[in-house]
Amino acid sequence: MKEELFSILNLNDRNEIKNFAKKIGVQVKTLSYFNDNCIYPDQRIIKKILEVKPELNEIELKIRLGHIDSNILSFLQNNIQNITSIYNSDEDLKILNRELPIADFSTSLGKLFNADCLEIMGRMEDNSVDLIFADPPFNLNKDYESGINDKLSKVDYLNWTEKWLTECIRILKDGGSFFIWNLPSWNTYSAEILNKHLNLRHWIAVDIKYSLPIANKLYPSHYSLLYYVKGNRPQTFNQERLPLEICQHCGGDIKDYGGYKNKLNIQGISLTDVWKDISPVRHKKYKNRGSNELPLNLLERIISLSTNEGDLVFDPFGGSGTTFIVSEILKRKWIGSELGPVDIIMDRFEDLSFQKQLINEIQSSKNVLFTEKTKKIRHKNGHWLPETL
Repeated sequence: MKEELFSILNLNDRNEIKNFAKKIGVQVKTLSYFNDNCIYPDQRIIKKILEVKPELNEIELKIRLGHIDSNILSFLQNNIQNITSIYNSDEDLKILNRELPIADFSTSLGKLFNADCLEIMGRMEDNSVDLIFADPPFNLNKDYESGINDKLSKVDYLNWTEKWLTECIRILKDGGSFFIWNLPSWNTYSAEILNKHLNLRHWIAVDIKYSLPIANKLYPSHYSLLYYVKGNRPQTFNQERLPLEICQHCGGDIKDYGGYKNKLNIQGISLTDVWKDISPVRHKKYKNRGSNELPLNLLERIISLSTNEGDLVFDPFGGSGTTFIVSEILKRKWIGSELGPVDIIMDRFEDLSFQKQLINEIQSSKNVLFTEKTKKIRHKNGHWLPETL
């Protein structure tokens, strides 16, 4: 059974909470956020709590808060008789060497490491990243350029998932955004872990059809994109709007807006949590590797939505480097790791002009009710435009 943080700390009224918050150097609303949402505080706050409350240790705090991760559970099972006498909380809170190694590739804005993401994240400072985008292996026995084992047991895959998610949570800034791209089935487990630490902003369904229908199942036609923030709300949220959906042949309306046409925002229709305009990268003109590759417009949307110029973006699973390319073009700082060969990523940086052109086209086709192309089609076929109403 979970207990509230204030109950564990024996804080019984507003004044006691206020005094305790002052002692550990955090705001009352921050402490109340962890208490009210049953979220485990980040490591720097835990350390301060234990300094003020030496009668507690971290394992007791985790257990009483109901924060039973796989490591703690295994520890409890194996040492149930004498758990409190052998657990060393000071060792758990030991500060590691938080200094990045020399990058295998770098630009004026970014650093790429040809290494395991857990190794790189272990060298990164707490609360240092504005945006994390993660596209982990799906554990579908695919062949990746890295040669990793993509067919782990479910237990091994989930244990590994918890490890890298936990590190991502640690390095994410307060108010930072965290997006995870995966199959819905795997993201339910990720959500279970993240719900203990972060705030779910949206479960975004990205409508992409890659394969033929599977017998005796609903046709799997979307990927899950989890959107979490560290804290109540994101530090940065730049509203995105899309053009009005029209007939591709005649340019006419698909939906009848009746007498409400003049009330539509001329900057476009508000972005929803179902994205239908993200297409898989299949054409060799745009594809850079044999494995699946994320499209530019997916990363352009995520990065534009949740960061500003100069913010730091981290991608633990670099793949073909789409996150790094978009970050570079949009003038965001970036850090990334990739276990497999990174020459594909480096090659993409040799000539950014083509990719800049694609990004410019993407950006010119959003935050408008009609693009210049659709305006011409609608004008030609006598359909309404904002200026003709």
